[in-house]
Amino acid sequence: MQSPIPLNQPQWVKDFRAFLMRGNVIDLAVGVVIGAAFTSVVGSLVEDLFNPLLGLLLGGIDFSNLFVVLTGERRPTLAATREGGAAVLALGVFLNAVIKFVIVGFAVFWLVKVLSRLGMAGEKKEVKATADQVLLAEIRDELRAQRGGTLTPRS
Repeated sequence: MQSPIPLNQPQWVKDFRAFLMRGNVIDLAVGVVIGAAFTSVVGSLVEDLFNPLLGLLLGGIDFSNLFVVLTGERRPTLAATREGGAAVLALGVFLNAVIKFVIVGFAVFWLVKVLSRLGMAGEKKEVKATADQVLLAEIRDELRAQRGGTLTPRS
């Protein structure tokens, strides 16, 4: 049903709507959602499994509380020290972020490698020739046949 008052959409609204409906944008949106879920899994893997094991191997270090106080009072935990107003370098938090980045990068590397091996990544669609291109190719082939198999370019 059309509205009783004609509404003119600006061209940029039409262009934006067309852009959103393209396949690549929808694929990107799905990738972002899956990436967010994957990030939480990797975060748990690093904080709940890797850090305790790595801390145990290094003599009981708790990476979540590995920090250096620049100014202010040092307290038992990073959160308590920050609540006290101290300026800190949160080395453990940074180390967790680096470990997460390496794991995500490694997982993406293997995902792309597996998909490319299966022929799914970077798959190009076959482009069909238009009717004009087919006709021109037939004319070219006929001219080539009439001239004895070779076409010489004109100067």
